[in-house]
Amino acid sequence: MKNGRLGDALAHAFVAALMLTASATIAGAQGHDDHGTNASSQPHKPTAQQNALVKAVREATERFKGVTSVAGPGEGYELAFGCVSGGDFGAMGLHYVNMSLVDGELEVNQPEIVLFEPTPGGGIRITGVDYLIPAAAWDANHASPPQLMGQLFHLFDKPNRFGLDPFYTLHVWAWKTNPNGTFTNWNPDVSCDAFTARTPAGVR
Repeated sequence: MKNGRLGDALAHAFVAALMLTASATIAGAQGHDDHGTNASSQPHKPTAQQNALVKAVREATERFKGVTSVAGPGEGYELAFGCVSGGDFGAMGLHYVNMSLVDGELEVNQPEIVLFEPTPGGGIRITGVDYLIPAAAWDANHASPPQLMGQLFHLFDKPNRFGLDPFYTLHVWAWKTNPNGTFTNWNPDVSCDAFTARTPAGVR
């Protein structure tokens, strides 16, 4: 069962967190969240499980490959804020969040966030997904951290630079190669330079 209240609360906090992330400096970066380093979290050849996860994500989001409007993919996914850039670390890009999916459940074919990058001319192009789970909701029913097809999530513990309660997250760059690793948070090949100031109604 999806917890709407929990989803709304975390979604608002998540938006605030990533807005802070967008303006974070190198000096303020923390190593535990992979935002303070360009070191690869996947320096080796991808395993069969990792390749299978990328394949599963592609199958789950294949229908969004033709999405080019900043209005986004629909189906409950909405752009909650502008383009998230990490400066020298690259960018995460545009996060289209489905708040109804932000809860303690994990399903490979229902990512909480679909990632896009801005393209010249005001369009967008899919790059991957971001799975997001509140740590309290997950830990209440599980003895170990979440993993998806063998890939462990990153834990943003407390205290953290975002001022949030702990949460788990996993980026999967299924449609855009990340030279630092398929599951690393920042992608140096993603840029917010083409993002226009125009945003859909309701975007803050």
